[in-house]
Amino acid sequence: MTREEALELLKQNLKTDNLFTHSLAVGAIMKELAKHLNKDEQKWEITGLLHDLDYEETKDDPDNHALKTVEMLGDKVDQDVKDAILAHNEKKELEKDIEIALYAADQLSGLIVAAVLVRPNKDIAELSVKSLKKKFKDKAFARGADREKIKEIAKLDIELNDFFKIAIDGMVRIKDELDLA
Repeated sequence: MTREEALELLKQNLKTDNLFTHSLAVGAIMKELAKHLNKDEQKWEITGLLHDLDYEETKDDPDNHALKTVEMLGDKVDQDVKDAILAHNEKKELEKDIEIALYAADQLSGLIVAAVLVRPNKDIAELSVKSLKKKFKDKAFARGADREKIKEIAKLDIELNDFFKIAIDGMVRIKDELDLA
């Protein structure tokens, strides 16, 4: 599946701007992680883009979240992508690198977006690792971003500060698409 095909699926299934932005952000973080780990950048980006494809349909039925996405995707993506999508909603144990990456990136994207939105100019390019780390330590800030899930990135031998840098860099690359202002 190409990025364009994944974006088309998102447009067909997600009507909420925030959810679309979240999907773009997770896709960007996953692509940057793949680059860092010498993995398949396109596959990892597609995984990040599509991980919440069913969210609007399953938001009142969280037990089916991710299961429905895998069903919707059918044979359009390989099993690694489907497994990562299942693992991000704890429908599968975290085993493969792509699963661990998505599990952590999903949560970190929310923390980053929240950190950008409280900045005066709302520019992701001006968000520093130091500033994000401070927000990470503040448990009252962006409570929905599960810090323990973000820390799972250590299983890929990536330090937290490095993960923050990788994620910010990935999001900066698509900052015009994110429309965070």
